[in-house]
Amino acid sequence: MNKDYPYLYETHLHTRSASACAKNTGAEMADSAKAAGYAGIIVTDHNWGGNTCVDRSLPWETWIELFAEGYRQTKARGDEIGLDVWFGMEAGFNGTEFLIYGVTPEWMKEHPELRRCSPAEMSSVVHEGGGIFIQAHPYREESYIPEIRLFPDIVDGVETINASNKQPEFNTRAVRYANEHELPATAGSDIHSVDLLGAGMAFSRRLTSIQDFCDQIRFGGDYILTDGRQTFDKRGALLG
Repeated sequence: MNKDYPYLYETHLHTRSASACAKNTGAEMADSAKAAGYAGIIVTDHNWGGNTCVDRSLPWETWIELFAEGYRQTKARGDEIGLDVWFGMEAGFNGTEFLIYGVTPEWMKEHPELRRCSPAEMSSVVHEGGGIFIQAHPYREESYIPEIRLFPDIVDGVETINASNKQPEFNTRAVRYANEHELPATAGSDIHSVDLLGAGMAFSRRLTSIQDFCDQIRFGGDYILTDGRQTFDKRGALLG
C-alpha cells in the first residue's frame, strides 16, 4: 500500500454467480480482498452481451435478479467483515467491453431497453441514470475480440491498467490513448478467482459510496493506479 494513498479499491471483479468465466463465490472474493488489504471492491459481472452464466432468455426482471446475486452475496459478506462492496457491470458488444458504475439493479429493472442498446445508446441511458461508462481493456487481443474498436466520444474514461492483460503493451497503448483524448484513467485486476492480482485505484481517503467513486473519475479526483506490482499516477506515469 502507498502510505499517501492507503485506500485501495478493486474496480473490475467477477463472481461465478453471473460470470461464466469466474471460479469463486462473491463471499469468497470478499474474504480474499479483505485479507489482501483492499478497502473496497466493485462487482462487475458480465452482462447478457458478454460471458454471462445467467440464461439470456429469462424475462428481464428475473434476469436482473439472478445477475445481481453475485453482487448481493459479495455485499452481504463485505458488510460482515468491513469491506465496501459496490455494484457495477461489464457490458459486452461483440467482444468490445465497457465497465458501468453508479447504477443499481433496481434502476436496471426500470430500463429493459438496455438489452437492445448500442454502445452509444447504453452510454446515454447510463448517463441519464447518474452512472459512468468506462471502456475496459481497449487494446486487449483475444480470440473473443474480433477487432479493436475505440469510443472516445461516448466514454467517461478508459481502463488503462488491466492486470489480466497478457501483454504489457495492451496497457501502454491504453495509457497513450487516454492521454491523447484527455480521458480519465482507471485500473483494475479483471479478477475471476481468489488468486488476486492486487491491482486497482488507491485514494488518500476512504470513499463513501459508488457515487463518490464515480465523482472522483468525473471531476478529477486525487488517486493513483496500480497493477499490483507498480504504481502510476493518473496519467499512467510510473511513480518512484
